[in-house]
Amino acid sequence: MSGQFFDAFGCEWLKRRRSLGAWLVIVGAFFTPAIVVVARLLHQAQLPALYASPDFWTSLWRSSWESMAIFFVPMAAILATSLVVQIEVRNNAWKQVHTLPLATVTIFLAKLAVILVMLAQFFVLFDLGIYLSALLPSLLIGGVSYPSAPLPLRAFLADTAIYFVDCLPIVAAQYLLSLRFDNFLVPIGVGFMAWIAALAALSWPHVRFLPYAYTMLDYLKDNPAARSIATTSGMHGLALSWFVLFALAGYALFARKACKG
Repeated sequence: MSGQFFDAFGCEWLKRRRSLGAWLVIVGAFFTPAIVVVARLLHQAQLPALYASPDFWTSLWRSSWESMAIFFVPMAAILATSLVVQIEVRNNAWKQVHTLPLATVTIFLAKLAVILVMLAQFFVLFDLGIYLSALLPSLLIGGVSYPSAPLPLRAFLADTAIYFVDCLPIVAAQYLLSLRFDNFLVPIGVGFMAWIAALAALSWPHVRFLPYAYTMLDYLKDNPAARSIATTSGMHGLALSWFVLFALAGYALFARKACKG
């Protein structure tokens, strides 16, 4: 089973290069850091004092994550998941996939694993982009020194891991929808509506039960200027529970379709 899984994963990883999802990961991860670099190049006079600030890295981290947590991360999870599954639909290749000497669960888990690795890649590249958005102005602009404040790498990596957990319910839900509907626009449309509903419900005390809200709640819970009234107690356990529930439902659906195909 383990050898078959890694073989299947390798095949799925090669196929993902024909998907726009691969480019989405790269472009989406570096978009916000690129905007930060451009903004700092346009406001050079403020940079010496900014780079000497003791909270330089924390300020950069929070400002970079604002658009990502609220918008880009949920959208990337929705689009990347749908695009990876769409490879088989677009090429009418599901029947060929099911003729492979692989168990149904292996096929299902291999494609899901590819999506999760792409999501992890997205976060790693984004973290790298944040670092480069601090480094490049100090290299390109005279009089701007490398930040004097120490880089809290461990805290930033812990935050990144939490945001990754927050995305898991979105991935599993979109995977289920993409397996259910052959029309590419349906899972994306449902995902967008679920994200908008979560955004609109941020002031609801029980919003932590909405699986598309977790990245937004994690960002807002430490922001006094935009604090949500909702409690985040047990939110990450709920995120993992939603992920398992959606994944099991997705596999049940996939296995039924495989038996019919």
